[in-house]
Amino acid sequence: MTRLESAFAKGPALVTFITGGDPTPEATPAVLDALVEGGADVIELGMPFTDPMADGPAIQNANLRALGAGTKTADIFHIATRFREKHPNVPLVLMGYANPMTTRGSEWFAAECKKAGVDGVICVDIPPEEDAELGPALRAVGVSLIRLATPTTDAARLLAVLEGSSGFLYYVSVAGITGMQQAAQASIEEAVAKLKAKATIPVAVGFGVRTPEQAAAIAKVADGVVVGSALVDLVAQHGANAAGPVRDLTRALADAVHSAR
Repeated sequence: MTRLESAFAKGPALVTFITGGDPTPEATPAVLDALVEGGADVIELGMPFTDPMADGPAIQNANLRALGAGTKTADIFHIATRFREKHPNVPLVLMGYANPMTTRGSEWFAAECKKAGVDGVICVDIPPEEDAELGPALRAVGVSLIRLATPTTDAARLLAVLEGSSGFLYYVSVAGITGMQQAAQASIEEAVAKLKAKATIPVAVGFGVRTPEQAAAIAKVADGVVVGSALVDLVAQHGANAAGPVRDLTRALADAVHSAR
């Protein structure tokens, strides 16, 4: 059983996101440790990029802070390697955009993921039709390609999204950017039911989830709950001292999600 499979096998999982290199590459490991200490089941580490088109202001600004601090792809892999050495059982997923993942070639990127102990990759702007750009290289080294479904993903499209996907399916619950709004619970429940009828992998719901109460409601119907912007906001507020506040919010979110088990 892979680390991702083990994480979701326990029941609803809390999936957390922070941007790598925010506020600096040196400060990121402490924030990752805080996520683990708070009870996160899966951690997404954002790869900073100049044009994060799917992200709202919180993560856009986190990308700018990380890039302003000089964060490079090499730093992200260094952070991932250190994380894996310290936390051998916690799944780590890289999330980002195609350019940093493919500019040196997909085989290079996949090999670096494998070497660093990365469990999965979410690439926002490579659709299923362009799977050859990254998918085969990742699958060849046993790294999950985690795809996105949205409120506009119809039944035919869903089959294409699921083909070659593994780890979990990330359901983007709103037709918009991260952190700005949350979908109505009823629409989430309806969408998750449709997705789980077709998917053989866990379904995690994200975009707009900020509070333990929201997370608890979603955890009753989904296999996982993704929280990003609320945690990124804490890094923005507290900078290098963000570990404590991040740990506290993560613990509250984890308790809410796990209560649905």
